[in-house]
Parts: sequence; structure tokens; C-alpha cells
Amino acid sequence: MNRSALVILPEGFEEIEAIVPINLMRRARIDVTVTSREMTRAVRGRSDIIVQADCLLNAVIEQSSIYDALVLPGGPGIVRLQQDARVHQLVEQHAAAGRLIAAICAAPLVLHDLGLLRGRRYTAHFSVSETLPERVKGADVIVDRTILTASGPGAAVAFGLTIIAQLLDSSAAEKVAAAIDCPKALGIGSNPSQGK
Repeated sequence: MNRSALVILPEGFEEIEAIVPINLMRRARIDVTVTSREMTRAVRGRSDIIVQADCLLNAVIEQSSIYDALVLPGGPGIVRLQQDARVHQLVEQHAAAGRLIAAICAAPLVLHDLGLLRGRRYTAHFSVSETLPERVKGADVIVDRTILTASGPGAAVAFGLTIIAQLLDSSAAEKVAAAIDCPKALGIGSNPSQGK
């Protein structure tokens, strides 16, 4: 059975942080569902790139599905995720089920708000340092048990490869890294800093 991932897009999401992991996961044959937090499936990113989601967030909530991974891209739209009770519900359900939760850039703020970063090593974008002063500086990707965090757009390839390594294995991540001619990213993505 294929592994599955849910990616939630709010208006104002950072396109690199969403599209790169989606592309890499699909290359690895992970079943990726892209859902819109908005009222339409067409979601506008921070750089005015419109992405057509597979479904609306309400449909995901109604199905009560639990995915193997829940992926949160960052960007200015993160405020919409922080203020959405449906997103909180999904994150908490996946955390309770012991599923992988991957957040990049400013998206770890959502996990912080729900108390999921307490006692864990994590990273995030420098712009949220005031709220997340314990973030590990200089780390592109950190995995601490079921929480995977990444620093920002520049870490998007490593972020995607690390999700693949966590859901499948390092061999699957290596194959995708080779296919995109990006072996250097694999050094970050397949062997991230591990939490104790």
C-alpha cells in the first residue's frame, strides 16, 4: 500500500516550499493530496502563482482521513493556518496518531501554538525567531521523532527528500535525488539532525 501525505495550502503560501516537496513526494510514488484552506481550489501563493488544489479542506475534514504525513508550507499565509480551527484539528489528530508532521519556514508556528514543539529540537525561518527563540540556527532540516522542520525556501529540496526518507526509506530518497541531479541535497535530506 502506498504511503500518503496531505499538504495544506493557505492563500499566501510560499510556492517553493509547497511545490518542491509535492513534486519530490510524487516522484517517490507517495500519494499526495493537496488541499485548499480557502473557499476555492485555486490558491494564490505569495508570489502570485496560482495552484489548483485537489480538494477543499472541508472535504478532508468530512472524510476524517489520517495520512502518513501532514505537510505545512510556510509563507505569509501561515497566519491563516494559525487562525483556522480545522487546521488545528487535523494537526492534533495526526500528532495523536503518531504520524509525521512536516513544517517548513514559518509553519512551525502552528506546531508551537499547539504545544507540539515543547521538548523537541526544531528549526524555522529566522523571521520567526522572536516567537521561536529555541529554534536551532544553521540547521536546514531537523527530525525529532514525528516532527520534521526545515528552515525556509532554500531547504525545500532537503525538506522534500527528508519526508521521503521518513515515509519510505533513504534508498527511495537517494533515487529521487539522483533523478533530479541533486545529490548534495541528499546529504542534508537523508541524514538530518536527529532529536534525542
